[in-house]
Amino acid sequence: MTPRRAVVAALAAAFLAGCSKARATTDERDRYVVAYERLHPSVVLFTMRVPSEDPERKGQWDDAYGSGIVVDSGAWGTRVITDAHVIAGARRLVATIGDGPHAPARVVATTGDDRDLAIVDVPLANQRAARLGSIARLAPGTPIGVLGYPVPDAFDDERLGRTVSMYAGRIASFRKNAIEVDVPIVPGESGGPVFDATSGDVIAIAQSRFDEERAIGFATPIDEANRFLAQHPRRSR
Repeated sequence: MTPRRAVVAALAAAFLAGCSKARATTDERDRYVVAYERLHPSVVLFTMRVPSEDPERKGQWDDAYGSGIVVDSGAWGTRVITDAHVIAGARRLVATIGDGPHAPARVVATTGDDRDLAIVDVPLANQRAARLGSIARLAPGTPIGVLGYPVPDAFDDERLGRTVSMYAGRIASFRKNAIEVDVPIVPGESGGPVFDATSGDVIAIAQSRFDEERAIGFATPIDEANRFLAQHPRRSR
């Protein structure tokens, strides 16, 4: 090969390598974008009043919030799954779906502390339900995303508005009845969906466990949520 041809070949190889890298980067970005666009209309913001934990405000009520995900909907209304601790002791519970319609919500059932799940019904018809997957074939290192409403009152205070946020990361490990993720679960995001970035399917429900170490996030496998939902079928209207 002549020197000139060698240079041309090297440049061509570098160009193709750059194109492949750019295409991989685009694919990586696109799968998160697609998942966000698909799931955003199904993510729920819960607002409520809960008993104050401040000893100086004993007997008073504070504003609280959390996230959830639509798992079923029709002319009868909408069913949402979230964490039990999100709605524990709540009154004036209101659900806003996909930054759009909102209505008072009713708690249908909750699990014990070992599962931390709750089913909530909302009288809003024909909302988009998320596609639920499974953790059966997933492994540590799987790319995931978390959707929810982090500290919505703080965003309000800064006049930034309320909308769904997405944080990207990976599965860190599988624990007993829980998935550990390398994404911090910010207050307000508990109850929101964790999705498989490859398929876009919801694979877990986000939860916060370590108050002292916010950098470690957890989630309840969607397989557990599916079993819980099956135990509480929707009554025909």
